[in-house]
This record gives sequence, structure tokens and C-alpha cells, in this order.
Amino acid sequence: MAQNRRLIDLASVGPATVRDLQLLGVTTVAQLAACNGQELYDRLCLETGEPHDICCLDVFQCAIAQARDPNLPKEQKNWWTWSKRRKAGK
Repeated sequence: MAQNRRLIDLASVGPATVRDLQLLGVTTVAQLAACNGQELYDRLCLETGEPHDICCLDVFQCAIAQARDPNLPKEQKNWWTWSKRRKAGK
């Protein structure tokens, strides 16, 4: 099942995030695994011509971590865990 995951199958990833990723050319979990969250966030802001809530960065980081590790601990599948890390400077 891990190799057949879709973006929407990742925890904390909903339809809006899938649309954002598709706008950025990311359509598969394998593509997402090769991405950098900060770069995706910066590109999203540029592509749409507007700043996005910084929590979008946290969702991207969360999704990338899951794409790279299908066995990621449950707590790390929550985007707010990544918000805490960002705020702590980790």
C-alpha cells in the first residue's frame, strides 16, 4: 500500500493542499518526497501572487515527511507538530 499512496491519503493533506501541490507540479507522493517544504511554500506565494498562511509551510513539511517515511510516527503526521518545530527553530 505504501507505494500506491496518493497525496490525499497523507494525514493533514486535504483537497486544498492537493490543489496547491498540483499547481506547483507535484502530483505524486514520490515527487513530493523529493521536495523542500520552504521552496514549495515560497513558490506557492509567487505563483498565486499573494502570501499564504505560514501554516501551509507546516502542512508541506508534514506531507513531505510522510512521503519520505510511510511509517512516520503518528504524532508527526499532524501538521501542528511541524508548527511547533518551526516556532522552536528546529
